[in-house]
Order: sequence, then structure tokens, then C-alpha cells
Amino acid sequence: MLTLILHIPNEEPIACEVDDLPGPQDTMLIVKNPRRRDGKDIHYLEPEVTTVIIPLSRVTIIEVMPTTEEEIIGFVRD
Repeated sequence: MLTLILHIPNEEPIACEVDDLPGPQDTMLIVKNPRRRDGKDIHYLEPEVTTVIIPLSRVTIIEVMPTTEEEIIGFVRD
């Protein structure tokens, strides 16, 4: 899961998660957990909305946030 920040003209940037980055053939972007960058709800979405389909023609910039991989530590018995 990748975290993106979407910039839409005349709106606050939207932070969200996607499974994959959009390809050159894509016209829509399906995002999960849409929110403002500060974590607050987006005023034009209902509070219980978890998935939104956004036309890529409305998005001017997509920022891909760095991912932090969790390190799994296991016990090894000799």
C-alpha cells in the first residue's frame, strides 16, 4: 500500500492510500482512506466514506510518500 498526496486545483491536498501507482493508460484513480494532510475529514465527503474514485484529469500533481518497511525480528534456535 502506497501513501499519496493528491493536488487538485482549488482544493486542499488529499492524503490517501493506493495499491498501485496509476499507469499511462489509467483515467481514474481509486484511493482509500481519503483525508486532508493533517488527518481531518474532507468537507465534501461523508465521514463514513473509505474509497473514492478520482478522475486523473482533475489531479495536477501526485506526490508519493516514502514507505517505512517494518523489520520483522524472529528468534533463531541453534
